[in-house]
Amino acid sequence: MVIKVLGPGCPKCEATAKAVREVIAETGADAQIEKVTDVMEIAKHGVFMTPSVVINGEVKCVGKVPKKEDIRAWVKN
Repeated sequence: MVIKVLGPGCPKCEATAKAVREVIAETGADAQIEKVTDVMEIAKHGVFMTPSVVINGEVKCVGKVPKKEDIRAWVKN
């Protein structure tokens, strides 16, 4: 599983990345986490608000810090 956290590095983006890392550690999911800060790369995902979370190419969250429960559900599916 490839999880991309899209954002320039603002506090909300950092909080999102932290939450994703914590959920992966808690669940033991086999996932590679990538932090994408390049605006052009972010735009390639069709995302224009950050933070955003993309899992295996599918946009799961845009413009907010997701709840850990939501991240848990995404990594289980």
